[in-house]
Amino acid sequence: MTTSQQSDEFNESTESVSTESPAPEEINVTATEDVAAEKTPAASSSSEATEAEATEPVASEPEATEPAAPEAEAEASDAEATPAPAAEATPKKPVATPLPTPAAAKSAKNAEEKPASAPVAAPPAFSTPLDEAEKFARVTEDGHVFVIVDGQEFPVGQYPDATKEEALAYFVRKHDDVVSQVMLLEQRIVAKAPAGDMNKAADHLSALVAERLMVGDIAALEARLETVKLAISNLQAEERKTLEERRAKELEAREAIVAEAEEISGKDPSQIMWKQASARMTELFDAWKAAQKNGLRLSKATEDALWKRFRGARTTFDRHRRAYFSQLDADNSAAKQQKEKLIARAEELQTSTDWGNTATEYRKLMDEWKQSKRASRKDDDALWARFRAAQDVFFEARQAANQVVQEEFEGNLKVKEALLEEARAIVPVKNLNDAKKKLDSIRERWEAAGKVPRKDMQRIEAGLRQIEDEVKNAEDDQWRRSNPEKKARTNSMLTQLEDAIADLEDDLAKAQAQGNQKKIKQAEEALAARRLWLETLTRSAKDLS
Repeated sequence: MTTSQQSDEFNESTESVSTESPAPEEINVTATEDVAAEKTPAASSSSEATEAEATEPVASEPEATEPAAPEAEAEASDAEATPAPAAEATPKKPVATPLPTPAAAKSAKNAEEKPASAPVAAPPAFSTPLDEAEKFARVTEDGHVFVIVDGQEFPVGQYPDATKEEALAYFVRKHDDVVSQVMLLEQRIVAKAPAGDMNKAADHLSALVAERLMVGDIAALEARLETVKLAISNLQAEERKTLEERRAKELEAREAIVAEAEEISGKDPSQIMWKQASARMTELFDAWKAAQKNGLRLSKATEDALWKRFRGARTTFDRHRRAYFSQLDADNSAAKQQKEKLIARAEELQTSTDWGNTATEYRKLMDEWKQSKRASRKDDDALWARFRAAQDVFFEARQAANQVVQEEFEGNLKVKEALLEEARAIVPVKNLNDAKKKLDSIRERWEAAGKVPRKDMQRIEAGLRQIEDEVKNAEDDQWRRSNPEKKARTNSMLTQLEDAIADLEDDLAKAQAQGNQKKIKQAEEALAARRLWLETLTRSAKDLS
């Protein structure tokens, strides 16, 4: 790219590269709110779940109808043991244990960015048959319920003023609620929901089961919860691995942005295409801001180090750009002055009629123009138009003069074509002396005719040379036939060949007499060659005579 094109790109470019940028902390948007939004609790609150005994109504159970004083005594007795619920309605669905939500003040540094998981539909309500639940419980006449775990009884609570079946059913429902929530956790594991949320939910359910305030197969439920915890732990490890991979890719992407910015800023300023490079640096800066806003957060040390490198590359690029275009303006001014001097010389020559020398001078001026530096595109185009106009004045005048000469050359061509036809009548040469006289006359008139158009010169000259060559060949042929020295040399060679043939015939006869086939073959081959030479020389001697 030429310097003027660089300058034009700089002038056309509206993109500027700022050396200042918001600090990484200002650009980055923490993921705390997004993470909190993803973590949807399965129920209202932990406290509501632990106090389910006092808040879940059971519609089928009778309301207390005792007088106030006995009721107060019953409440005091219940307070010392396990609190019994008031009249409760049987819930249509088990209430899921809630998942803890992150604290509002949780820092962005500890909040792991995760893709939002798809909502998981609640599983069908789990229900344990009472006859199955009876295997794991004992109910007294006064409504006290005990759960049996590995052969050991644990008091669960009391359900007064109800049948054994009603008391048992109440605490079985608590077990079924937990099982339903475990089933929901299992579905969320399959759906790869956030492991941190599920971990807290699993711990909460384990704590509920450990209190032994429900009736059911507690041992199986605890084992099932352990399996769930192990699956959550594996999922959490997978999430950590995925997160580290994403962070590694984020670091790689940031490194690529910085490396490309450093590569651009490290180039020779004279070799940079500034319009494209400035646009690319702006794109890199936008990519950096987008990565900080939408990408994973890197460590502060890493982020600061990368930003320092990126900012340094942008600063260097901007400094080089300013210095380059400052020097370019100075070079353009010097180039403009130099070309104006060439234009002045060209305009002085434009009225000259010394066609040859002036054309040479214009070629020299053109060479100097090509070797000079370019000014800005606008100035250079205007300067070239002036320089070209000065040349056009001269060359148009020369062309007009050449047109007059061309018409004269066309007339000369007709004369020479007529002379060429006259020369062609000389061949084939029958009388050498007569042919030479005619050719000399044609040559004199040929020279007097003058020049012909350049495009016809080679054709017309070649036609005359062909006639001259034929006359010359006829003259050489006559000399060859009448050359006494050549005749003598030919006769001498004939004599030598005849003697050689006679000797070879003797050798052949001797070989045949001896029956030596090898010598016979050699003699025959040599004899055939000598006879062929003799025949050729004999014909030549006849031509000379």
